[in-house]
Amino acid sequence: MSTTDAPAAVKVPAAVEKSVVKFVAEHGGSGTAVLQYLGEQGVRITLVGADGILGDRVVADLATAKALVERVDGLTETDEWDRELGSIVTPTAQHWGRMAGWVAHQTRFPKARNWKLFAGA
Repeated sequence: MSTTDAPAAVKVPAAVEKSVVKFVAEHGGSGTAVLQYLGEQGVRITLVGADGILGDRVVADLATAKALVERVDGLTETDEWDRELGSIVTPTAQHWGRMAGWVAHQTRFPKARNWKLFAGA
C-alpha cells in the first residue's frame, strides 16, 4: 500500500448509530461523547446529553468511535472528563440501579471484606 492510497472507509454498525442518534434527539438535540479505550473489548462511548443524562455504547475500535461521532449531528467528542462536563451529569434513578448491579436489589448487605482492619477504629 502506498502513502497516497485513501484510507478505507470505517463501517459504523447501523444499530449503534441509530441508538446514538435517538439518544441525542431525546436529550436536548446535542451531547458530548467521551471516548474511553477498554483494551481488547474496544472503545466505550459514554454519552452525556445536553440535559445531563448519561448513556453509553461500546464499539470495536477508536476509528469506529470517531467515525460515529462525526456522523451524528449535534455530538461532539472529548477524550477526558473535565470539571464542566462532570458538573452537568445527572444520572437517572434507573442508571443508579444499573451501576449498582446485584447490590441494587439487596435488603441485607454482607460485611466488607476488610472489616477487620477497621474494627475498633
